[in-house]
Amino acid sequence: MTDPEPRDAQGGDGVPSDDATPPAATPAGSRAAALLDAVGARGWTLAVAESLTGGLVCATLVEVPGASAVLRGGVVAYATDLKGALLGVDATLLAERGAVDPDVAAAMATGVRARLGADVGLATTGVAGPTPQDGKAPGTVHVAVATPAGVTVRSVHLDGDRPAVRAAAVDTVVRLALDELARHASGPGTPEALGPLHTT
Repeated sequence: MTDPEPRDAQGGDGVPSDDATPPAATPAGSRAAALLDAVGARGWTLAVAESLTGGLVCATLVEVPGASAVLRGGVVAYATDLKGALLGVDATLLAERGAVDPDVAAAMATGVRARLGADVGLATTGVAGPTPQDGKAPGTVHVAVATPAGVTVRSVHLDGDRPAVRAAAVDTVVRLALDELARHASGPGTPEALGPLHTT
């Protein structure tokens, strides 16, 4: 009789199953592992601020064995007011533009980096759908990465239903972080070697 519950990397008796795919072997898991390696190689730590992804970025990172050596933690600031209260996003900015804004994403990344005492901060904000928010269409997503050198933002429109948009937002912020670290990989990992980051 088949067990109706889905299985992950382990069978019901705690023994890894032959046909299970380890999380880090999936495309998203592989990129998450690469990001943790890149941050750890600099002797840095990582923190995450999430809105529309609701903890999926952190969940993707912690599936990687050894994530605790790099990941300090995350803040799910789903409500607009919590972005100010927990992450220090400017109240006027939130009132004038709403939560779905590139400058809000930048402030979230900067805020979580400071509040959690990390070297690198990631942030996601956007509209997962199916209805618009603050006049922004479903699929509108802004992600940001903050380091000791500065902050960069990537704004995208993602297609698909609510789960697809949220999953793609996770991939977008992880890719942005990898891109930024790779772009400044020539130095030993100091802010001076990284150089300034540019908002895109």
